[in-house]
Amino acid sequence: MQASNTRGITIKTDCMAEIKIAGIMRAGAFSPNHIGNDAAIFNVVAEQLRKRGCIVNVYSEEQFIASGVKEDIILDMCREQRSIELLQKLEDNGALVINSGYGIENCTRERMTRILLAAGIPYPESQIYDTDEVIKERLERAGIERCWVKRGDKHAMHREDVAFARHPEEAQEIMQEFFLRGIKRAVINRHLEGDLVKFYGVAGTPFFYWFYPFEAKHSKYGDEAINGAPHHLQFDTEALTAMCTKAADIMDVKIYGGDCIVGEDGSMSIIDFNDWPSFAPCRNEAAPVIARMIMNEIKHRK
Repeated sequence: MQASNTRGITIKTDCMAEIKIAGIMRAGAFSPNHIGNDAAIFNVVAEQLRKRGCIVNVYSEEQFIASGVKEDIILDMCREQRSIELLQKLEDNGALVINSGYGIENCTRERMTRILLAAGIPYPESQIYDTDEVIKERLERAGIERCWVKRGDKHAMHREDVAFARHPEEAQEIMQEFFLRGIKRAVINRHLEGDLVKFYGVAGTPFFYWFYPFEAKHSKYGDEAINGAPHHLQFDTEALTAMCTKAADIMDVKIYGGDCIVGEDGSMSIIDFNDWPSFAPCRNEAAPVIARMIMNEIKHRK
């Protein structure tokens, strides 16, 4: 943003001089089948901030890990463990970090499961194991047949990191595959029948968007086909918004999204919660809201 004084000399405004933001993009390994969509929302938000007079210097996640950043306002899509640790250190030293490194870590599967269940957020019945454990009999005793086996240590990087099991024997086989791949911990969620709903939100704002990913053909791995086409079961959209808003607050994530199952009785359960998803179906609507939220956070910090 620029202005001219009475002599016609161009000068920088205080906003341009003061608000410098480090924008750290997500490493491609953590955007499976969504590299373009993740980059698109990030770039549109960065441009929205520039329109508001901010200087946004963009770095790759690899550059951030190698050299760090000088800016003390950081907008990031990081998921690499080394990045998360660096973000947390910067936060502890007073930097404004969105999303928080602590919030990003909370979205890893095991931590997410423990946090949401402890907070009373509707979430599938779950069990957490080391991948070298024998689980078949435990699942049978719990009455768990169809289930999802998910790596517990970090965000999904490959299709095989989240696998559907039709019975306990298949779940045991998936656990063995995890162990052979070097994955030490896994979360097992009971499969929930119902309509799969995907949602996006921005904390501290009215923005909330939901849709049926099966109908929109929006998918990373095609797992939406397990629940199939939605039956458009009736549910309370305001209650969904409130539930997800509460989850975002508990998880310490300001730019968020995830997945929910709506049951035949209208009940809702979050089955996944993510830090800064792609917002692909609503990118243009979400970007200015995200930018305004960031500007508000900056003002409150000052």
